[in-house]
Amino acid sequence: MALWLLNHLSTFVLALLMVGSIVLVAVGGSALARRRFPRLAEGEHNEMVGVVLGMFGAIYGIILAFVVVNLWTQLDHTQTVVFQEATDVSLVVRSTRSFPPAERARVDKAVSEYVHAVVEVQWPRMRDGRPSFATTSKQVDEMYDAVEAYDPPTARDQAFYGEAVTRLNDAAAMRRERINIARNELPVLLQVLVYGGAVVIILLTFLYGLRSLRMQFLFVASVAGLIGFSLLLVLVLDRPFAGDLTVSPQPFKESSLSRFWPQGALGPP
Repeated sequence: MALWLLNHLSTFVLALLMVGSIVLVAVGGSALARRRFPRLAEGEHNEMVGVVLGMFGAIYGIILAFVVVNLWTQLDHTQTVVFQEATDVSLVVRSTRSFPPAERARVDKAVSEYVHAVVEVQWPRMRDGRPSFATTSKQVDEMYDAVEAYDPPTARDQAFYGEAVTRLNDAAAMRRERINIARNELPVLLQVLVYGGAVVIILLTFLYGLRSLRMQFLFVASVAGLIGFSLLLVLVLDRPFAGDLTVSPQPFKESSLSRFWPQGALGPP
């Protein structure tokens, strides 16, 4: 459900729906609580509720900050991994320029098939939450076969050959890390703490009584809105290959890899 929302709605629309829904539910719940317990408006328990709300708010804030920072770091790391994988594949192409024409053409063909498979097949699968190593395994094997088929006769050729093999190994390692990242999501325990904590905080605001109904609703709506935006941030950052903040496959269309793409395909996907 979360992936569908991220892939079919813009972040702005998702914010309106998610934050708006949380605020409306919170205000409606507060109104029902006041109607069911009219004495709440007198603020008899405000001192106790204030202490509990402050304590829970501090604990929840620490947990939320930890989660957001961790997810933001993961997003930044994912972008680095994608860029590094594309760079390594690009350097394989550069390192094989010294190969004889036939062997170089075979490497170029294998690399071209790999980058197209990554962008056109694997990326949509990761976006839909269905990452798979099998998607590009054949293309990786073909790149290795193409490089290994060449037997460098001179020391100069051996140096470039060694660089190509090293970069190909690095690209394979980055590919594995990228797919593993696409498979990961926020642990269940942290999801319970983040979303369950939000419910507890909002419920506690119902018990904090204010004589003015307008001020009561404003207080509850402010807390609910802040929590709603925080949950939206967690939702968006937890899926680095989905939504408006998705990590782009654009690096696989740049540098030495650009010649494997039509001119019109070089823009952002």
